[in-house]
Amino acid sequence: MTSDSSGRLPIAFHQPGVSSFADFLGAHAPEMLPGRRPIGSGTVDVPHGTTIVAVTFTGGVVMAGDRRATMGNIIAQRDIEKVFQADEHSCVGIAGTAGLAIELVRLFQVELEHYEKLQGATLSLEGKANRLSMMIRGNLPMAMQGLAVVPMFAGYDLLVSDPAKAGRIFSFDVTGGRYEEHSFHAVGSGSMFARGALKKFFREDFNQQDAVRACVESLYDAADDDSATGAPDLTRKIYPVVVACTVDGFQRIADDALHDIVGHVVDARMIRPGGPAAPLS
Repeated sequence: MTSDSSGRLPIAFHQPGVSSFADFLGAHAPEMLPGRRPIGSGTVDVPHGTTIVAVTFTGGVVMAGDRRATMGNIIAQRDIEKVFQADEHSCVGIAGTAGLAIELVRLFQVELEHYEKLQGATLSLEGKANRLSMMIRGNLPMAMQGLAVVPMFAGYDLLVSDPAKAGRIFSFDVTGGRYEEHSFHAVGSGSMFARGALKKFFREDFNQQDAVRACVESLYDAADDDSATGAPDLTRKIYPVVVACTVDGFQRIADDALHDIVGHVVDARMIRPGGPAAPLS
């Protein structure tokens, strides 16, 4: 959408708005939506991102992602970021076609901000998950051509009466199907190994530090068996992106804090490569 010769904005910007920015684009500039852009026939080799994990704890939720993007058998990028702030109390992690996924996340961020400005209130956490579901469904034509985007969404639900249970996790499929996960979840090529690790590590009485440690351990296990998932790179000081959502809002865990946690995990793996054993009692 461009202004006319007088420099004024098109008439669409002067009409009463809708609460969905994605719907506004679909009506007036559909070519700007990630899933509406035409591509040629055949397959294309593009960077893909994996793996994302999330763990609830008493008072919120932690999400983490490794830093590797692959393109076929090539490491396309060693320090890609796959976990982003969605709004003040939620986050979103990406798996799948990296370029489309990052563009979808940016559109989702604008979608939430646009709704809040027009309605004067924020969407509920479930409402945010539903909006993301519709946006993923709009990318279905791209997914059918191999350019799938499969994010994971999590956040602190301000409407839940018990703060200890306010951390919630939502997963999606390429058709936009939305599913609430409980306690922990993982997506991406290393998700099978990460979920197995989280099943072993998770406890109901986790605090935030425990949840961060479990995420780092599970990503290490995923990297141990999945070549598309990157392990912590101590030489280059590249650590997983780890964020937390609590009643106080979104927080990204600083690399300085992660340095000690990752260091303890790597040192322990030097003694026990398979990771800590879960107690049987």
